[in-house]
Amino acid sequence: MEDKSIFKSWVPKWAIIIILFVCLLHSMILLGVYTSNVTYAASFLDIEPEDLQFAMCVTYGTLLATILIESRFSSFFPAKNYLMAVYSLIGITIVSSAYITNFYVFLLLRVLEGILMALPVITIRQLLIEQFNSKNAIIIGFSFYYGSLLLSTPFIMNIAVWFLDHYDWKYMLYVSGGLQVLNVFLILVTFRGHRITKKIPLYQIDWMSYILVLTAILCGAYFFVYAEKKYWFESSQMVLMLMIALITGGLFIFKELLVKRPTFDFEVFKYANLRIGFLLFFLFYISRATLSLCHSAMFSIWNWDPSRVAGVQYINGLGNVIGLILAAYFLMKSVSTKIIFIIGFSLIALFHFWFTFLFVPDVALSDIIIPYVLQGIGVGFLFVPLILFTTSSVPAKMAVSSGIVGVSGRFWGSTIGFCVMQNAMVFLNKKHFLKLSQFVTGENPQAQQTIASTAQSFAAKGYSLDESNTLALKKVFSTISKQSTLLADMEIYTIVGYGLVVLIILIACNQHLRQTMTLVKSKIWIG
Repeated sequence: MEDKSIFKSWVPKWAIIIILFVCLLHSMILLGVYTSNVTYAASFLDIEPEDLQFAMCVTYGTLLATILIESRFSSFFPAKNYLMAVYSLIGITIVSSAYITNFYVFLLLRVLEGILMALPVITIRQLLIEQFNSKNAIIIGFSFYYGSLLLSTPFIMNIAVWFLDHYDWKYMLYVSGGLQVLNVFLILVTFRGHRITKKIPLYQIDWMSYILVLTAILCGAYFFVYAEKKYWFESSQMVLMLMIALITGGLFIFKELLVKRPTFDFEVFKYANLRIGFLLFFLFYISRATLSLCHSAMFSIWNWDPSRVAGVQYINGLGNVIGLILAAYFLMKSVSTKIIFIIGFSLIALFHFWFTFLFVPDVALSDIIIPYVLQGIGVGFLFVPLILFTTSSVPAKMAVSSGIVGVSGRFWGSTIGFCVMQNAMVFLNKKHFLKLSQFVTGENPQAQQTIASTAQSFAAKGYSLDESNTLALKKVFSTISKQSTLLADMEIYTIVGYGLVVLIILIACNQHLRQTMTLVKSKIWIG
């Protein structure tokens, strides 16, 4: 993509950068439009939250697999026609999903959306990276783009809450699809129609590798999302999914190692920074998964309404912005990568230890602001340095493979993080509920007194004796259930906090961390 004349001569450079950023942000919409309000989206489709989580994994997993073959499509078609067609299809797909209530058809649409998300990525990002000629410009560009992705969840959630208060859910999808029309218009007006790459025949696409890796990803994601609900290996379906994932994944690796020109170059794992970066990305996303427990407590324990929870997430978003700015400053000053990682993970560990003491039956917003912001700062502080660290030591010819490794770390980290939190909550919640329930017995006078006084309060409202006793028991066990959830949250946050402390010590002792990153030389940009 060395021919920069793809843009019309009258388009200024600053406008080119803005247009390319706008075109990249379509992924923010596709990933955030359903995750922004999981409960409503699940009820709209008449499915369980686990089903919606799997649907999100289908989209991201398909994107991950499609990056393998994306360059073949972008090289075959002229960039202008290619991008206009892709964004048109994205808009049609989003609007179509407004009329889909069958979950299996919805999954097929999510597969299509994952493919369409991946198709313009390399082309747009390569055009964008060519606009930056200095280290600082690249850092600012990365920070702005990935900051937008980090802020997508609170931003779209607030839009979703507003739409649900004033309009039907479908109108949000109409607007999301309409934004793709803007992309098509911008490309139509500013792009020239000539080719910017050598034409490569479509028959050279390695469909076998694509099918193998996509099958492995989707079956693996299905296993981790539904494992707890289907009792792990007690379910023949879970065993089958895991076997298919392992077999197809193994065949993909075996095939890529044998062929002369592999779709994915496993030589990329020879670079220590990439291996360490993948592991850190994986652990980083697992530690981020605990934030969902905090949001769950806001809904189910503290009884905050959705608009308040949506607003509170802007506090975390403010922390993201602060972290991104600090990280950009540190990178510009060539601060040691090791120091950046230690500071970032220390902030996230501090959040976990602090929030452990905030899982109580009721808290004020002022109580959670500081740790909530600290978590956002830690995430923002780590995100861009992790991306650059993972790819900067890899030769440019392996850019796509290194990008896939980075996306894989985030995909499997978020998927397995969901699985870990889900299973930990169920196990610990059950353990604490059984222990606390033992105190609600005939031998415990305090518990009996509480039940009796609660029953009397119901009787005073006109309920019969039997109804009052039943309602009193339900209220007591509801309180026990909430207390069990809080204790489980405290235990998980404590364990994750200590796990992060161990990680920080290992980072401090690691001898392979590069001191600086050669950004301009590598010219690498990943998803």
